[in-house]
Amino acid sequence: MNNIMDISSNELYRSVFKEYPDVMDVKQASDLLGVSTKTVYNLIRGGSLSSLKVGREFRIPKVHIMRYLKIIGPTAVAAITE
Repeated sequence: MNNIMDISSNELYRSVFKEYPDVMDVKQASDLLGVSTKTVYNLIRGGSLSSLKVGREFRIPKVHIMRYLKIIGPTAVAAITE
């Protein structure tokens, strides 16, 4: 049986939360995290959750949620987005 440490960053990215898109809106991120949209906005404003602003809306890449949950480290984010 594979240990999570034996899985490459790219394999982990493809397997975790695979039913969610690569870039989510606040509602999708709140559903994934199991919190309210207000909590997601507070995480973004507080700097705990990295996001992109597109027009007036926030978009949250899945890798940033994975990093927030400490599923992957910051170096893995760079490897996945290359």
